[in-house]
Amino acid sequence: MADQDLYTRFPSAPWRRDLDLFLAEHAAGMNAYLISRKRLASLAEMYELSDSELAAMGLVRKEIPAFVFEDILSG
Repeated sequence: MADQDLYTRFPSAPWRRDLDLFLAEHAAGMNAYLISRKRLASLAEMYELSDSELAAMGLVRKEIPAFVFEDILSG
C-alpha cells in the first residue's frame, strides 16, 4: 500500500472541495501535499463509507476532513 496512488481512490470533486475548504478555513498556509500518506489513506477509507455508516459515527460527509485532522488542527 505504500506505493499506492491514493488520489485515484477519491471521488475527485467532493473530496478535493471538502479538504480544500477545511484547510483554507483552519490551516492557512498548510500544503495538503505535505500531509502524511496515512491521513490521506484515512480520508480515502472514510469517503468510501456510505452516508448511513458515517451517520452511525455521528458524521456527515463534509465533516470527514475535520475528523481526520482533529488531533493537529482545532476548529
